[in-house]
Amino acid sequence: MSDPGNSTANAVGADRSLGQLVASATAEMSALVHDEIALAKAELRQDVRRGAMGGAAISVAGVFALFSLPVLSFAAAYGIHNLGLGLAWSFLIVGGAFLVLAALAALLAVTKFKKVKPPEKSIASAKQTAAVLQSVKPHPRAAQNKVSV
Repeated sequence: MSDPGNSTANAVGADRSLGQLVASATAEMSALVHDEIALAKAELRQDVRRGAMGGAAISVAGVFALFSLPVLSFAAAYGIHNLGLGLAWSFLIVGGAFLVLAALAALLAVTKFKKVKPPEKSIASAKQTAAVLQSVKPHPRAAQNKVSV
């Protein structure tokens, strides 16, 4: 801010016309808006980079988890075999456990799918809009213009 006691700033401001002041204010406002937009773009770029890095990291984690599943399955089967059960029975127990987990996940999915309902509010709004549009009559001048053409 300028110092009110500063006579040179008051003299310069007094010499400028109202149009010059408005033009200066408009230019400064435009520069401010451009700077704010540039700041928002920079922040969005940074957020997008962070999101992409997070997505890549979660994808890598998923791949490693997927690759570890067979290793852990073999470890569980051989662990059961070390308890004294036959190797074939050990692998059948691990495979059966996976089937039970798959059945539980499928059951959960079916219960969630049954809870999905159509978008009733959107359907009602669309029907109401269609009813209003069907009852609308053209403007009389539009009909006169068609006749006079």
